[in-house]
Amino acid sequence: MAIVYISLGSNIGDRVGYLQQAVSLLKAIPEINVISTSSFYESEPWKMNSENWFVNAVIQISTNLLPEKLLEECQRIETQLGRKRTAEKEYQDRTIDIDILFYNDLIMHTDTLTIPHPYFHKRAFVMVPMLEIAQDFTHPLFKKTVMQLYEELENPEMVLLYGTRI
Repeated sequence: MAIVYISLGSNIGDRVGYLQQAVSLLKAIPEINVISTSSFYESEPWKMNSENWFVNAVIQISTNLLPEKLLEECQRIETQLGRKRTAEKEYQDRTIDIDILFYNDLIMHTDTLTIPHPYFHKRAFVMVPMLEIAQDFTHPLFKKTVMQLYEELENPEMVLLYGTRI
């Protein structure tokens, strides 16, 4: 069984509700076991032109799904929850975004999936929730813990939205 860290984000509609629904839909997949969840965090949009702040969380799962199949399941859930994808390269507002951050210590790059997530080390909105559940996890490329990477982050501002977990 692989240990996988997944980020969840939403910036339109019932943001918290979309995160909760995404976790419920992931839990409903027989090959996935949700181990741990972070609190909800609110953050400004990152590198996108939007007035809508995000609600973010990170979950830890165990699964026997291979990375590409897990990605398919995540994208299926995004579509089910109303995520609209466009051909544009710019970030868009979304009901839900589900990203695979880490899959054990796997390093892979395909046309559809890069693990570890290529921007993890630059995003407070995924690092802060992950600090809650796996601060000692070591990034397989940088050989630094999540805590060490967070301490090197240029802009670590985040606002805790709810102290409860998913």
